[in-house]
Amino acid sequence: MTDSIEPSTSTSDPNSNSTPTPTILLHPRREPFEHGLLPIQKLIFTDPVQALTQIKEKLSSSLALRVGSAALADALQISSDHARLILDTLSSVLHSESDPLVTARPEDVDSIGADLRDLVLFLYIQSYKRLLPRSHKDSAAVADVWPSTSAFDGYLSALSPLQLVRSNTRRFMPSLADEEAHQLSYLQKHLANILSLLSEPVEGEGEESMILTMKGFEHLGFLIHFGDKGSEGVPLSQAAPFFANSDPDMPAVPVLASQVHDWLLEIIAASLEHVSEKNSAKESGSPSSSDQDIAMSDASPGSAKASQSASSSFFIEGVSKSSYVKQASDLKNSSVKVINCHDSVIYVLAPLRYATIYGCSDATIVLGAVGKAVRVEHCERVHVILASKRVCIVNCRECIFFLGVNQRPLIVGDNHKLQVAPYNTFYSQLEEHMTEVGIDATINRWHEPLALGVIDPHDSLSHPAGVADAQTESAACLDPDQFTNFLIPNWFEGEPIKSTRNNPFPLPDLYFTSQQRNKKNLGEIQQILREAPLEENRKRELSCALHIYFKDWLYASGNIRQLYCLLGD
Repeated sequence: MTDSIEPSTSTSDPNSNSTPTPTILLHPRREPFEHGLLPIQKLIFTDPVQALTQIKEKLSSSLALRVGSAALADALQISSDHARLILDTLSSVLHSESDPLVTARPEDVDSIGADLRDLVLFLYIQSYKRLLPRSHKDSAAVADVWPSTSAFDGYLSALSPLQLVRSNTRRFMPSLADEEAHQLSYLQKHLANILSLLSEPVEGEGEESMILTMKGFEHLGFLIHFGDKGSEGVPLSQAAPFFANSDPDMPAVPVLASQVHDWLLEIIAASLEHVSEKNSAKESGSPSSSDQDIAMSDASPGSAKASQSASSSFFIEGVSKSSYVKQASDLKNSSVKVINCHDSVIYVLAPLRYATIYGCSDATIVLGAVGKAVRVEHCERVHVILASKRVCIVNCRECIFFLGVNQRPLIVGDNHKLQVAPYNTFYSQLEEHMTEVGIDATINRWHEPLALGVIDPHDSLSHPAGVADAQTESAACLDPDQFTNFLIPNWFEGEPIKSTRNNPFPLPDLYFTSQQRNKKNLGEIQQILREAPLEENRKRELSCALHIYFKDWLYASGNIRQLYCLLGD
């Protein structure tokens, strides 16, 4: 900055230094808080402003203000794997779809790097503490269902998925409104620090003369948006009076950071009050039609319960001993949350941005094509089949993941007996959906899980000393002889000519060979049975025995769940 640049005041009244009165509501962007937090201890700073200011100065030598993985690893003193993980994670939660990091090919990510301002905000929010689920009223009953087998269960039990199993409801989980209020409060508390990291000093002036350029202000779009449905396609600066009337052909005049701070604080306060009023109205029995928190806990346990929230998240909740199907016409470009589903088969056959699977057990869940990120948390004995850019697995037990993923699967928290396997299914529109959201079928890193810490520094729990650096149990590769294809019933009418007819992800040699061997063995057994010189009554006895063994296998393997959907048809 040069001395000739002077900070401006509100464009609504050029002669006034007063802060404009807010007339709009502000919402936090959920994606960075839900999918952008990494349990890497070196990203948790005692004094984040001081640490990040020094890192910012060290990395700002590049005229392009972009940071590659090598420079990032050096600045943070972390491994190259962790530096790449930061770039991949940041890419999945960025607010700008046109950012070079979002559109980069996998082999170019390390060199293209991240915008320094987005990177600094991403690193700052690693101090965020998630809002915990409310504790279960019957903790003894929960312990009775899931005995403690882990050395860490004593303090991780508050997050046990079995709490959700016993309650079969989301009432013990934070509601969307509660989470929004929690995130707004975090932004309110840390706003001054966040703005200071985006601001620039005027030469020869003190801290009170820190200014914010229009470009710097627009990077706040990583954390916030205005209005109920976000501001896709509209620059964040156009929602602010400071820059809204700027001449597009002329550089916008910077604004005092303190003025932006005061204006945003007023809007955050008004937004918190709005959330509180909605909660009060709901508790008094008069929910608003625009309420983002779609309560579904009163529906019957066996019925399919789904709803679209104002934040474009689609909830599938509490499905039990049933099957449930959603297609692209229901969910296009949406985010999905599958919550508290048990003994069921869930099909979400659509192009999605984000997906969350939370608190499910004894279920098979198929996700179509997820372009940004999938988070699977607190699940037990679940088979998850997904095609996605990335997946994060947290606090799960005895689950198998059939993956088509372009990035390394991330394993976090208190996990036990997890297995990963190559992708094993298809449906007629799969490749079309994958192309739409940007998934490359030639890249599948299913077999390269990256295990991080067993302790999540973002969970607000008190952790015993000495376990902060403990590494979580990773996932084992499924035995190729146990690998089977998963058949999705054909619900699609009028299939396009170029419909998907096979698994688009090539099978590794070991799994392909095993699959071919099993097919050959099956054919030989069928031929032997057909040619067996048995009397009719012996053939009937053999057929009956085979049916009994097959039925036993269906239940023992969990594949009986696949029949629910076929029986429903």
